[in-house]
Amino acid sequence: MIKEIKLPEIADNVDSAVVLNIHVSKGDKIKKEDTIAEMESDKAAFDLPSDVAGEVMEIKVSEGDEVKVGQVVITVETEGGEDEESQDEKDQDQEKDKPKAKKKSDQQEEEEQEEEVADEKEEEEDQEKEKKGEEVVGDEQEEDEQDDAPKKKSAEKNKKKTSNKKASEEEGQTLTEEEEAEGKEAEEEEEVEAEDDSGSTDLDDDKEVTKSENVDDDESDARKEAQEPKHAEDTPQKKEVAAAPSIRRLARELGIDIYKVEGTGPHDRISAEDVKSYSKMIAQKSKDPLSAQADEALPNFSQYGSIERQPLNSIRKRIAKNVQASWQTIPHVFQFDKADISQLETFLDKYGKEGEKEGVKLTITAILLKILAQALKRFPNFNASLDMKNEEIILKKYFNIGVAVDTDRGLLVPVIKDVDKKSILELSQELGEMAERTRNKKIKPDELQGGNIALSNLGGIGGTNFTPIVYSPNVAILGVSQARTEPVYIDGAFQPRQILPLSLSYDHRAIDGAEGARFLRWFCEALENPLLTLL
Repeated sequence: MIKEIKLPEIADNVDSAVVLNIHVSKGDKIKKEDTIAEMESDKAAFDLPSDVAGEVMEIKVSEGDEVKVGQVVITVETEGGEDEESQDEKDQDQEKDKPKAKKKSDQQEEEEQEEEVADEKEEEEDQEKEKKGEEVVGDEQEEDEQDDAPKKKSAEKNKKKTSNKKASEEEGQTLTEEEEAEGKEAEEEEEVEAEDDSGSTDLDDDKEVTKSENVDDDESDARKEAQEPKHAEDTPQKKEVAAAPSIRRLARELGIDIYKVEGTGPHDRISAEDVKSYSKMIAQKSKDPLSAQADEALPNFSQYGSIERQPLNSIRKRIAKNVQASWQTIPHVFQFDKADISQLETFLDKYGKEGEKEGVKLTITAILLKILAQALKRFPNFNASLDMKNEEIILKKYFNIGVAVDTDRGLLVPVIKDVDKKSILELSQELGEMAERTRNKKIKPDELQGGNIALSNLGGIGGTNFTPIVYSPNVAILGVSQARTEPVYIDGAFQPRQILPLSLSYDHRAIDGAEGARFLRWFCEALENPLLTLL
C-alpha cells in the first residue's frame, strides 16, 4: 500500500517547519525510524523519521520549502502483507461507516434545505435594502438635520436682524450637491467643536452675536481652507465618505482617518462598528514587534559600497520577535554583584577527577544551576510568571532552568528539568549531552520548553558584565561573566581572589528592587559558602 509520511505536530504554537536537507531519494529502501529529512522550526532543528518501512515512491517537498503540520513530505510503498491487512481494515471500516454515511446524507439534505430558505430570505432582504437604500440615506440626512435643528433656529434669529445673513442664506439654498459634499467635512467638524465648547455661543445677547457673525464666518472659511489641503495630503484622490457626524467624531477620537475606513452599510456607509474594526486592525498590527521596523524603508546601502543580502533563518526570526517583544513588554531592572569563588575553584580542582573517572566533566555551570534552584525555593517570586489578563502571579512548584547555548544558527535555550532533584554530576553530564545535541541539531522541540528562569554563561568568552533580556513568560534571567583574579582586602591585607561577576535581570512588575538585591546577594554568598544551601 501507499503510505504518506506527514509532518507531525512539533510543539505548542509551532505550525510549520523548513526543510533543511532531504536524506532519501526516489526508489530508496528505508526502514522504520530511518531519517528521511532534516527539518527546522522556529524553536529547533530536528530529524523527521519514517514510521514505516518500504520503498520511497515520491518526494513531495524540496529543500528550503516551508512545510505545514500535517502536510505530506514523502510517500512510501510498504510490503504486500501490510497492503492486504490494511485493505481488509479499510473494507471493515467502510462497512461500519455505511450507516453513518446514510445518516450524514439525511442531515446534509436538511442542512441544504435550511440553507436554501436562508438564501431566499437574504435575497429578499437585499432587494428590500436596495429599494430602500435611498430612503436610508435620506433618513440619516434627516437625523443629521435634526441634530443641527437647535443651531439652525438660533441662526435664523440672527439672520432676520442682518440683511447680509439673508443674502448668504439665499445663496446657500442654491448650492449644488457637489459643493455641499466638498464642504460637508469642514462643516461637521465645526459643528462638533461648537457642541464641545458650550460657552462659545450666547444667544441671549443678540447684539454680541450680530457683531461676531462676520468674524465667525471669516474664521469658519479659514478653517475650511486649512482643513481641505490636509485631507488632500492624506488622501491624494479624495473620495466621498458616507458617515454621520457622530461616526466621524468617533474616528477622530480614536485617531482614525475616516477616508481609510471601508463602509459595510448600504451605499458603503460607514458605521461605528466599521471604525472600531479598523482601529482593532491597526492596534493588532502595532503589536507585531517587527511590523513598525518592517514598514520603514531602508536607505540604499549599495550606493556606499558592495553589500550581500542573506535571508534570516527561522530561528533568527523567532529570536528577533521574542527579544523585541520581551524588551517592549517587560520593565527590566538590572542588578550586579560579585562572588568570591576561590574555594569553589579549589573544590573543582580536587573533585573534578572523581567525575572524570565516571566519564563526566564537573563544570561550574552545574554548580551554578544547583545553587540557583535553591535560590528559587527561597525567593519564589523569581520562579513565577505573570498573568496580566487575570491579574495574578503564577508561582511554580517545580524547578526547571534554561541554559543558553550558542549555535551557528543562533541562541537556543534548552531546559534542564527538575534541577533540584539531581546531583552536580548528573547535571554536568546532562548539560554536556544537551549542549552537544543542541549544536548538532538533534535537540527536540519539547526540550526547549518549560523553563522557569534562564542562565546565560559567557565566562568562556570574556567580558565583565552584561544585561541579558528576560524572555517572557519568565520574570528573571541570570548572566555570568568571566572570573578574574582581583585583590580583595581580607584580615588587614590584600589577597588575590577569584572573583565572578554576576548580572541579574528581572521583571519589575513581579519583583521589587530590594528583593532583587537580596536574591543576588544570597546567590553570591551561597557560591562562597555552599553550606548555606543546607540551612
